[in-house]
Amino acid sequence: MSESNTSSRNSGPPLKVEAESPNTELERSLGFVEAMAIGTGTMVGAGIFVFPGLAAGQAGPAAMLSFAIGAVIAMLVALPTAELATAMPESGGGYYFISRGLGAFLGSLVGIGQWLGLIFASAFYLMGFAYYLSDVLSVLGMTASLPVQAVAFMTVVVLTGVSITGTKNTGDLQSAIVGLLLVILAGFLGHGLLDALGFFGRETVPESYFPYGIMPVFTTAALVFTSYLGFAQIATVAGEIKDPARNLPRAMIGSVLLVGVLYVLTIFLSTSIVGSEALSGLGETAIVEVARAIFGTVGAAAILTGGLLATLSSANASILSSSRSLFALSRDSLVPDKMREINRKFRTPHIALLLTGVPIAGLILFGQVEVLAEVASLLHLVMYGLMCITLLVMRARQPASYDPDFRCPGSPVLPALGALASFGLIAFMQPLSIGLGFGVLIAAALWHVFYARDVDIVYE
Repeated sequence: MSESNTSSRNSGPPLKVEAESPNTELERSLGFVEAMAIGTGTMVGAGIFVFPGLAAGQAGPAAMLSFAIGAVIAMLVALPTAELATAMPESGGGYYFISRGLGAFLGSLVGIGQWLGLIFASAFYLMGFAYYLSDVLSVLGMTASLPVQAVAFMTVVVLTGVSITGTKNTGDLQSAIVGLLLVILAGFLGHGLLDALGFFGRETVPESYFPYGIMPVFTTAALVFTSYLGFAQIATVAGEIKDPARNLPRAMIGSVLLVGVLYVLTIFLSTSIVGSEALSGLGETAIVEVARAIFGTVGAAAILTGGLLATLSSANASILSSSRSLFALSRDSLVPDKMREINRKFRTPHIALLLTGVPIAGLILFGQVEVLAEVASLLHLVMYGLMCITLLVMRARQPASYDPDFRCPGSPVLPALGALASFGLIAFMQPLSIGLGFGVLIAAALWHVFYARDVDIVYE
C-alpha cells in the first residue's frame, strides 16, 4: 500500500491504511473460479426463478430482449468497476473506490449502505431458500410442514460460521453450489432448447414477438435489471483474490456475460414451450411449471433444487461481501476499530462477520424481508452510479497511485452512460422502497457527521 493512500482524522496524525498492519491483513486465497462463482452465484436467482412469468406478462416473447438490455447496462457498470478494482485491489469494493475518488462522506454513505443492503438481501435470499426447500420436499411427497423461519435462521448461522473459519472455505462452498446449479441449468436448457426447436416433435406456441409494442421491452428491462446486481460483489472481496490484475476483470465481465446468456435462453425456452400469456399466469413459479411440462415431476423437483442452490449461493456470497464493507469502513476509521480485527487462527474478520450474521438472523425472525430486498437494489444502483462517476474523476485527476492493469474502453461516454442508467432505473422502483432506501442513506450521513466527520481519505 502506498503511503499516499491514507486515511486520517483532521485533528490527529495520519493513519496508515490497514494493509500495513499484520493484524488487519487478509489472505489472498480466492482464485478465478471462486471469484466467478461469487459473481455468478449472486446473480443467478431472481432472473431465472422469479422473473420469467412477470417479464413475459409485460413484454411477451420480447422479454428476452429486455434481459439482453439489462445485461448491456450491467456491462456499462462492470467495465468501469473492473478498471477501478485492478487499480485498487482492496477489500470493500464500491466503498473503497468511491471513498478514494469522491471523499469520505460519500464513501460512508455507500459503505454503510452496502453493508446494510447486503444484510437485507441475505435475509430475503435465506427465506427464499427455506421456501424452496419446503417446495422440494412437497414435490417429493413429504407433506410434513417445514418451519421456514427456523430453517433460514439455522442456515445463516451455518454460513456465517463457515465464513469465520476461512475465506477459502466460503469460496470452495460457493464453487460447489454454483457448479451443481449450472449442471442443473445446463440440463434444463440443453434438453429444453432442443425440444423448443422441434427436435422431439413438439410444436411451439405461435404468437407475435412484440404483442404489447416496443416500450414495454424497456420498462421490463428496468424490472429485471435487479437480476444483474451481483457482479460487484467480486470487487468487494478484491483484497482476497489472487492475481487481481488478471482475475478481477475476467470474473466480472465473464459472470455478466454468462448470466446474461442464461437469462435470454431461459426466456426463449419458456415462451416457446408454454407461450407468454400462459407463462404470465403462472407468476413466480412459472419456471417450475415449464420444467414440469418438459420433464414431468422430476423436472419440477430438479428446477426447485436449482432455486434452492441459487438462493443459498446468493446468501453465501452476500454475507461474505457485506462483512468486507464493514471491515473496509473500520480500516479507514469511519466505524469503530474493533470491526477490522482479524481472527489470528483463521485470518478472517470475525467481528465484521458476526455484525453481518446477527442482523440477518434478526431480520429473518422479525423483519419484512420482501420490501427490504428492493431497498437493497436501490442502494446498489446508487453505488453503481457513483462508481462510474469515480472512474471519470480518477481519469481526470490522474493520481500517481492510480495505475490500473485493465482500462475501461469508451471512456468517458461508457461510464457516463453507466451512471445515467443506474440512477435512472431508481425512478422505476416502488415509492416505499425509494423512501426506505434514501432513509438508509440519510441515516448513514448522520452517522458520518456525528462519528467520522473529521476523517480525511487521501489518494494521490
